[in-house]
Amino acid sequence: MDDDHGTRVADYLDDKLQTPQDLDALADLLHSIHAQHGLLKQQLHDAQRDLSDAKTAAREHHHALQARARAFHDEQADIDRRLQVVAAADTSDDAVPRFERILDTLQRLDVASAYVDLLREVDVLSQEAQSQLQTSNEAALAPYKQLRALHTRLLRLQEDAEGAAPQLLYHVDQITQALRSQILHAFSAHLDNVLGKLKWPAPKATITSTLLPEWESAVLKLLDLQLPELDGVQYSQADASKIKLPAVLFPFHVLVQPLEMRFRYHFDGDKATNRIDRPEYFLSHITTLLSDYSAFVVENVQPLLLKQFRGTDLALNPVYIDAMSAFITALLPMLRAKIGTLLPKVAAQPQLLSHLMHELMSFDTTIREEWRYDGGYGVEGWKGLSWEFLVQGDWFGRWLQVEKDFALARYQSIVEAPDFGDLDYESVDPKATKPTKGAIRVNDLLETITDRYRPLTSFTQKLRFLIDIQITVFDKLEERLRGNLEAYLTLTTSLGRAMGGVSKEEQERLLGVEGLERLCKTYGSADYLERAMRDWSDDVFFLDIWDELQDRARRAGNIGAMSVADVAERTSKAVGGDSDGGALFDETAAAYSRLRIRSEKIITDTLNSNVREALRAYRHINPWATLSASSSALASTAELDPLIAYLTTTLGFLSRALAPAPLRRIARSALATVSSIVWDNVVSRHRFSTAGAAQLSSDLHAVCHVVDKAVGPGVAEAGLRRCLEGAQLLNLPIKGGKAPAESSDDTGDTGYDWEAWGAGADDEGETGGGTGSDAGGGAVLGDADLGLWEVERRLFADNTSARGVLEALGLEMLSESEGRAVLGRRVELAG
Repeated sequence: MDDDHGTRVADYLDDKLQTPQDLDALADLLHSIHAQHGLLKQQLHDAQRDLSDAKTAAREHHHALQARARAFHDEQADIDRRLQVVAAADTSDDAVPRFERILDTLQRLDVASAYVDLLREVDVLSQEAQSQLQTSNEAALAPYKQLRALHTRLLRLQEDAEGAAPQLLYHVDQITQALRSQILHAFSAHLDNVLGKLKWPAPKATITSTLLPEWESAVLKLLDLQLPELDGVQYSQADASKIKLPAVLFPFHVLVQPLEMRFRYHFDGDKATNRIDRPEYFLSHITTLLSDYSAFVVENVQPLLLKQFRGTDLALNPVYIDAMSAFITALLPMLRAKIGTLLPKVAAQPQLLSHLMHELMSFDTTIREEWRYDGGYGVEGWKGLSWEFLVQGDWFGRWLQVEKDFALARYQSIVEAPDFGDLDYESVDPKATKPTKGAIRVNDLLETITDRYRPLTSFTQKLRFLIDIQITVFDKLEERLRGNLEAYLTLTTSLGRAMGGVSKEEQERLLGVEGLERLCKTYGSADYLERAMRDWSDDVFFLDIWDELQDRARRAGNIGAMSVADVAERTSKAVGGDSDGGALFDETAAAYSRLRIRSEKIITDTLNSNVREALRAYRHINPWATLSASSSALASTAELDPLIAYLTTTLGFLSRALAPAPLRRIARSALATVSSIVWDNVVSRHRFSTAGAAQLSSDLHAVCHVVDKAVGPGVAEAGLRRCLEGAQLLNLPIKGGKAPAESSDDTGDTGYDWEAWGAGADDEGETGGGTGSDAGGGAVLGDADLGLWEVERRLFADNTSARGVLEALGLEMLSESEGRAVLGRRVELAG
């Protein structure tokens, strides 16, 4: 160890004294070494002292732990001894349950002591209020308010404690209510005394300046008494499923007492005004009271309400801060009592029940709109007395059944009326499709039903009325109209006529105007009611129902007692969908639309069938090539008379029964049939002389004249355009200007100068028998210089030349091939 120490010293000196110059700093080196040696000795001393202090603290801590352990064992032993004494048990496990029972007893004793203290406090407050009430009513308010605040606090504690002290709460409630009744009676008597001085309930009662302080004091004391109840918890907790009615302010309760006595005198006794069939008597009496006393209430009570409630939460509730709303709230209880006794009396009399509900909803609308009463429900609005009885009183089902029975009975009387199926030519625009009188009456019935449930505030009730009554009646009428259509089809088919035993005369009537009138009744009724439903769908009332229906369908799977699918089936497939389209009557309107389209198709088919039958004789005649100028006449062919007569009567009737649009559609279809038959069986099958072509033109124009007279100008020409152009082409003169006279005989030999082909004929032997409409109704040529030979030459040259000559003649519908085929039917071109 010493060798190592010497070595380290030698190394240190060698490091510090390496040159002779280092010896000059030897003194500084020795001083530095002495300083470091002193510092190390001081550190060693401090370390030894800290070590000694740590050992002393450890010993002391050890002794303290031993002392605490001994104290714990002593205390545990003492507890065991005391448990044995108290619980008479040898072990702590046996003593703990018995000891807990003792603690429970002590806790109950503590609670009982607190109850006694609380009861003592309640009794003191009650006694103080009672004593103050004997001398000053105002002084009794202070202890009552303390007692009321204590009762309110107990109510909240009772809720938190899950009903732990019902007897205590009941006792405090009884004392509080008794004291409240006494104070209220005293304050009410004071206000009643003031009202006696005002000669209340005279409508023109006024408050003089001398009575004003007493009036204000009486009213404000009652409001001050009621204020804790309005701010705090209600005494009677209403069922959550029932609406919570706003409280009647104490001053208004005193004000309406004489009015209530008058009301009961007139409407609860045997007076003539008390009639169960005239609920409007007592309802209008209430609105009269509002009108008579509104000035007094607004002038004398409104300032006091503002003074009492301004700055409180009640200032946001119109039913308390607005004097007229508070007055209405005070009048409504007498109405509820009257209606509650009247409803069971009229329940078995449908007309009286319906009348009562209608008058009640009208009253609700008056109170809501004219008097701006919201019942304290803000934006939700007051639902009305009708809602209270229909929903809360569960009278809606009975009333709905009454209205449904009435609607169905009225519907039945409408359909059984002798003139149910008569077309009504006077109730609609002359140019509109004519519905039946029954359809108009059913529509009026459904509009009346709408007016009956329009005032309802419940969406579910509106939807029930819509589906159970309106759509049901619509469906019944649609089924009846569809049945009439099916019956017509059965009677007009061969199998149906055979099975039904329909006579020939009856069949002819069904296929004639009588049958068309029957079809038009179905068509007109379907069209009228379909348009009515489309108009209803745009009504604000039904739009609101639709929007609410969509909102509920998207949020919930059911709408009242019906599923979304059931509602959609009766109203619209768009219910619950994401699209913005759709309306309440989509499904019903679609059913009527299908019925209307089907009826129009049957009318069209019937007309076409009868047109084909009327043209049977006409399409089998063949005088066209043998007619001569002398035998040609401006009159139509005799075989065309059945068609002319049928179109005259039929279109004449349809022009009165149908609107212009469907009339034109049906007429165009009939004209298409005429055009097809004439083209296929006359124009395309026979040859024509000049006189024959003129006769064909005359026949076609006779048809046009009949159709245009009934339907309107231009319709027939458009429908027969193909045949008219064909007749015009057939009616060309031999050469431009005027056609030569014919000298044909029955063999069809015309005797024309065939050298006139293409070279033009001279003017010898020309007559005016083949020109235009002057010669039997032929069409006017587009180019007066074109004759038969010129047209034939250009028509058969090529397609470009053919199209040019057709355009020159003003023929737009005929194609080149059709033009050649038609022109080839002229007898002059037979060779």
